[in-house]
Amino acid sequence: MDDFKTNRKQRRASEAKGENPSISDARFMKLADKFIDVANEENQSINATELHMIFLYAAARYNAHVAKNVLEIDEHEPYVTEMLKAYQEMLRNHLADPSI
Repeated sequence: MDDFKTNRKQRRASEAKGENPSISDARFMKLADKFIDVANEENQSINATELHMIFLYAAARYNAHVAKNVLEIDEHEPYVTEMLKAYQEMLRNHLADPSI
């Protein structure tokens, strides 16, 4: 727990200095692929119709953690709206992708 608090303080200090510790597009995709690999592996024993809700639940829980403990957002609804818009755009883009 202390490591988490230390990391959070370090991230805030970096952000306050104007530093942006964002990741590259290639690393972003590589990390996303790791989650997809987990889903594909679990899909061998869990129906996809159940598994996709498990991943959605996990994403919502993690995003709530980030909002409350990392970003320390007091007003939840603007954050919820922002997350909904981001998810809708991602989902629409993937549904329109003929390679999926």
